[in-house]
Amino acid sequence: MALIAQTNLQFILEVAIFIQVAVMLLLNIVPVSLSLVLFFALILGVGLTMLFGADALFLFLPGMTHHEFTHPYGPLALLAVITLLAALPMMQEVGIKVRNLKGFTILLIVIITVVGGLMHRSFLLLWFLGLVIGLFVISKSLRQKSIFTVKRIILGIAVVLAGFGSLELLSRLLSMQVLSPLLRIERIQTNAISSVEMVIKNTTLFGHVPTSSYWGAEDMGSSSGYISLPISMIMLFGLPFPVFFGILVTKKDVIDYMLPGIFGFAYDFGYIVMILLLAWCVFVMVSGFKILEVYREKRERGNRNYLGREALLIGSLTAFISQALVGLFLMNRSINGTALLTFMFLSALVVAHVLVVKKD
Repeated sequence: MALIAQTNLQFILEVAIFIQVAVMLLLNIVPVSLSLVLFFALILGVGLTMLFGADALFLFLPGMTHHEFTHPYGPLALLAVITLLAALPMMQEVGIKVRNLKGFTILLIVIITVVGGLMHRSFLLLWFLGLVIGLFVISKSLRQKSIFTVKRIILGIAVVLAGFGSLELLSRLLSMQVLSPLLRIERIQTNAISSVEMVIKNTTLFGHVPTSSYWGAEDMGSSSGYISLPISMIMLFGLPFPVFFGILVTKKDVIDYMLPGIFGFAYDFGYIVMILLLAWCVFVMVSGFKILEVYREKRERGNRNYLGREALLIGSLTAFISQALVGLFLMNRSINGTALLTFMFLSALVVAHVLVVKKD
C-alpha cells in the first residue's frame, strides 16, 4: 500500500494506525495517575457539556445553525462520565472524600442527558446504553453490590419513555419537527427497507456493483465515500477521494442515516472488510476485559499504581462498546465521519493498555 493513501479505505487504515501508535506511546510515556485521569475526565466532561448545551440552544434561536455534536462526540462524553464514576470509589478506598465530586458528576449526567436528547434521539440510545454498561462494569470490577434491581430497571424504562414522550409533546407544542422522535422513526421506516434491499443486492466481497453507486459508471466499485473520515481532513490533505457535500449528502443518507454501520461498511468496502471490522471489535472488547482483570488483581493486592489506568480503561471500554453497538447495528452515522475518528481513538485507548501490561 502506498504511503500516500489512494482510497478512502487506505486513508482510514493509515489514520487508524497512526492514532493507535500515538495513543500507545502516550499512555506508556505519561505517568497516568488517578488524579491526572480525574482531571482529564472533568475537563472533557465539562467542555462537552458546554458544547452540547450551546448546540441545543441554537435549536431555539432564529438564524443560528446547529451542528449535532452528539453524533461525533457523544462517546467521548460517555468516556468522561464513566471514568469519573469509576474513579470515585477508588478515591474513597484511599481515604479521599468524594461527596461533592459525586454530586457534580451526577449533575453533568443530567445536563448531558437533557441537551443531548434535545439534539438527537440516537444519542439517548448510546447514552443510556453506555451508562448501563458502565455501571455494570464498575460494579463487577470493583466487586460492588449491583445497582440493578427489578424496581430500578422498571424506573429506568419509565424515565426513558417519559423522556421520549416529553420530546414528542415539546415538538408539537413548539411546532418543531426536528425534536420529534416519532418523525425520526417514521423516516427510518420509510427509507430503511429500500436501503437494505439496495445494499444486499449490490454488495460484493470487496465492494459493490459500481452502477449502484451515486457516481454511476465513474465509480470504481469500492471506497466511494459513503464511509469516510471527515471531509475537512480529506480536503486538508488534498486527497482525490470521492466526497459528498452540499445536496449530495441526501444521496449519502441512504447509507449513512438509514442503515446500521455493518451495511455501510459492507457496501462501501465489501463483506471482507465488514467481517474484519467485527473481528477487531471483538478483539478490543476481549482485550479490554482481560486487562481489567489484571488491574483488579493488582489493586486487590494493594498495588495503587494502576488506579488511574483502571478508571480510564473502564471509561474507554464502555464508550467503545456503546458506540460499536449503536453505530454498527443501529445507525451508521454514529460511526462515520468525525465519529469514525472518535471510534478509532477509543479503540486505541483500550488496546494501548496491552503494552502497559506486557511491559510490566
